[in-house]
Amino acid sequence: MASTTQPEISAREPTLDDVRVAARRLRGVVARTPLLHPATPGFPLAGTVVLKPESLQVTGSFKPRGAYNKLASLTPEERARGVVAFSSGNHAQGVAYAARLLGVPATIIMPTNAVAAKLEATKALGAAVIQIGTTSQERLEYGAALARERGASLVPSYDDPMIMAGQGTIGLEIVEDLPNVEAVVVPVGGGGMLSGIALAIKSQRPEVRVIGAEPSGAADAQASLRGGHIVTWERPDTIADGLRATHLGTLPFALISRLVDDIVTVGDDEIRAAVLALHRCAKLVVEPSGAVAMAALMHGKTGVEQKRTVAVLSGGNIDPAVLGGWLLEGGAT
Repeated sequence: MASTTQPEISAREPTLDDVRVAARRLRGVVARTPLLHPATPGFPLAGTVVLKPESLQVTGSFKPRGAYNKLASLTPEERARGVVAFSSGNHAQGVAYAARLLGVPATIIMPTNAVAAKLEATKALGAAVIQIGTTSQERLEYGAALARERGASLVPSYDDPMIMAGQGTIGLEIVEDLPNVEAVVVPVGGGGMLSGIALAIKSQRPEVRVIGAEPSGAADAQASLRGGHIVTWERPDTIADGLRATHLGTLPFALISRLVDDIVTVGDDEIRAAVLALHRCAKLVVEPSGAVAMAALMHGKTGVEQKRTVAVLSGGNIDPAVLGGWLLEGGAT
């Protein structure tokens, strides 16, 4: 199921200063999402777990933070030549949103099995969309070739210092809004958000535990952290469509291997239960990829369940028909 690879690092790692610059760029462009303390009867782990709902972010996920920071860092000449990105959906919308604000032509490579709602939202934001393959590697290869052909800038979804710095602004906000935080649990796919948040938090509060959470059907990040090298998961199989990256990015892995305390996994049934619990008890619509941190906490996977813990809910772009079916199956109202 898994193979190993160790690509060479081709760009510099981001710094805390990069994250702070990103925060200034993003002011007034993206939402500063709140920290929620759900007290609804029946909410799992009430009183200890605080929610950071990036599901309430513009475009419905954390992705505009990194996308806007990346596009804003391009020169006027680079912006005029346009950008190419590849994504299963949330990064696609983030790039399309940033490109529209900055007046940059954008082409997005999406999978043939993209969630319909994410596909249509990307098009509605004005980006040109090309659908290719079903794996992130196929999209990367096609997108890189297209960018070279056009002289456009490639905007990776995670393996880029400006993308990572933008996602790291989530960590800045957590430390500012909850200074006594003891642990943070973060979804991980390609590692851009986890590495950025870990950088922002550990640079200021090294004692805070930072835990990654990913689906057991796409457990490359856990294997990479524990094995000390990047592991490729050839065939990710999970309902969390945004976490089907086949391997961590090279730059994210470099930071994750130094700064992240552990990465844990959750099964699809556990992810589904977290989506339903967040809907019933916190009145939040969260997609499967966005619910993995909550799933890990609900099912006692992290070892920080009794600490003052923030669970990052990374996105809310779930197919309404899928959510409706789950709610009916679960007897939720």
